[in-house]
Amino acid sequence: MQFPQPVTISEIALLINATVVGNENALATGINEIHKVTPGDLVFVDHPKYYDTCLQSAATHIIINTEVSCPPGKTLLITDNPFEAYQTIVRKYRPFFITEAIKNTTTGIAPNAIIMPQVYIGKEVVIGENTVIHNNVTIGDYTVIGDNVIIQSGTVIGSDAFYYNKKTDRAVHYNKMLSCGRVVIENDVEIGANCTIDRGVTSDTLIGAGTKIDNLVHIGHDTIIGKNCLIAAQVGIAGATTIEDNVILWGQVGVSKTLTIGANAIVLAQSGVPSSLPGNTTYFGTPAIDAREKRKELVWVKRIPELWNFMKKQKQTD
Repeated sequence: MQFPQPVTISEIALLINATVVGNENALATGINEIHKVTPGDLVFVDHPKYYDTCLQSAATHIIINTEVSCPPGKTLLITDNPFEAYQTIVRKYRPFFITEAIKNTTTGIAPNAIIMPQVYIGKEVVIGENTVIHNNVTIGDYTVIGDNVIIQSGTVIGSDAFYYNKKTDRAVHYNKMLSCGRVVIENDVEIGANCTIDRGVTSDTLIGAGTKIDNLVHIGHDTIIGKNCLIAAQVGIAGATTIEDNVILWGQVGVSKTLTIGANAIVLAQSGVPSSLPGNTTYFGTPAIDAREKRKELVWVKRIPELWNFMKKQKQTD
C-alpha cells in the first residue's frame, strides 16, 4: 500500500507509540510485506527468525520489537507489538468504509462501461472503457479494472486476503491481518461467474491483459497472473503465486502458495502443483510432473495386478 502522500517517521512513531532509531524526519511512502517492499516502504517484523531478512530488505523503515544494530540508510521504529502497529497504520491510511449505495458516485467509471443491476462498487474503484459488469458482482475498494473487461454474475473482486498472524500464547491463535492492497485487472480480461479474487495484503493481485478465467475460480492474495493465460473452472490458486504469460490451467488444478509457473506451461485437469514448474512443458498429476512421464507411470500402475500375479506364479514354481 502506498500512502496518499509521504509521511514523516516521527508522525508514524507517534501513531504507533514507537521509539525511533535513525532519522525522525525521513519520509515513508507506504507499508508492504517483506516480499513486496520497495525503497521508502515500512515493513514490520516480530520474530527473530525474520529480523535479518527485514533489515536487509529493500524497505527503508523497519517496525521491530527489539533494539538491533540499524543498517546504514535505514530507520528503526521499536515497539512492543509490530503486528498491532501494522494494523494501526492500515486503519489510519486505508480505513474501512460502510457504504449504503450500490454504486459509489465517486468511482472512476468510464461513460460507456455497462454496469448491470445489483452490482456493488466500492470506494475509489476505476472501471475502463467498454467494460461489462454483470448482475450481482461485488467490486471491493480501490480495485482497478481496465478496458474491454467482462465480469460475469456473482463474482467477487477484492475480498480480503486469507492471511493471519499466528501466536499460540493467546486464546485466539489466528489474528486477521488487515488487507490494504488492491486487485488490478488489465485490458481484455474475461472473468466467469462466481469467481473470487482476493486483494493483496499490502500490494496488488494482478490479472494480466487478455487472460480468460472460467467459472468458480479462486485466486489468492498477491497472486500475479500474466498475459493471455487460460484458467478453467474450479482452479484454486493460493496467495503470492506467479503465473507467467500464456499459461493454461485446466479444470480443478490446485496451485500452492509462493511458487512460479513458467511461461507457456500447460497443467492438465485435476493436477496438484506444490512447487514451481518451468515453462514450455505440459504437466499432469499430483505432484504435477512432465505429462509424458506421468503417462508412462500410469501405464506401469495399470500393470501392477498383472505383475503381482506373475510374481505369485513365480513363487509357486520356485
